[in-house]
Amino acid sequence: MNAMVEFEPRARRVALPTRGGEMAVLDFGPADRPVDVVFSHANGFNARTYRTILAPLGGSLRILAVDMRGHGASSLPAVAEGREGWHEFRDDLLALVAAETDGPVVLAGHSMGGTSSLLAAAAQPARVKALALFDPVIFAPTQQATEMTDNPLADGATRRRAVFPSKVAAVEAYTGRGAFRTWTPAQLADYVEAGFRETENGEVTLTCTPAWEASNFRTHHYDPWSAFRAARCPIRILRAEIGSTARLDDGQAELEATGRVRIDVIPGTSHFLPMERPDLVRDVLSEMAR
Repeated sequence: MNAMVEFEPRARRVALPTRGGEMAVLDFGPADRPVDVVFSHANGFNARTYRTILAPLGGSLRILAVDMRGHGASSLPAVAEGREGWHEFRDDLLALVAAETDGPVVLAGHSMGGTSSLLAAAAQPARVKALALFDPVIFAPTQQATEMTDNPLADGATRRRAVFPSKVAAVEAYTGRGAFRTWTPAQLADYVEAGFRETENGEVTLTCTPAWEASNFRTHHYDPWSAFRAARCPIRILRAEIGSTARLDDGQAELEATGRVRIDVIPGTSHFLPMERPDLVRDVLSEMAR
């Protein structure tokens, strides 16, 4: 598939009264076509980060890429203290699916977005046609995904620089560093464009606050293995070869024995697999939407 961006998305806001605000979405593909795929991003990111990955599918699919609670342009409440964990994201997704789709859809996502999609499919199987999960956060069956106080990822998020003089300065600071080493310039520019907002004094600040990002790393309160068992749809998982967050080894035989789950480890990829292999992401989304 040609990787050029063929269809620019429409930026919209969807009111979710039962969830306390609006969810921002990027709407790819023909507006008169039923929604095929709902795509959710990783912790700290936003829908626009995946624009160049998803846009080439706009000729054949309609995709809603969402800004999850506490990210991007969504206005859903994001209170880090006393929260219920990732079930918030699950319920936000299900509310969006109810508001924006007419029948079962493919739920897809990267990292936290993939896990939230899995939880949604487990809670309401009839609403989900298939799952496409790109290095989702899956704890080993012996681990308890609850509150994590000793968490280097959360500690690192807390220390993140939140304010820059401009978006240009943020791009310059991130280029070639840390998680962004394997990203294209367009991917990084898209992340920054939606990941920062202007402040009253003319600077820019993160739309996903360090405290909220850290809270997502610390507070989970879900059982992915029960969710796998409760889901009823086909599931494709692309897993990173290096530093994967999908700790599936101990339970992989059980998953594959269902005949509904296919797991592929993608050589040379890190947790940022969608940015590194957008071609495979598009292939999987096209396959699952058929």
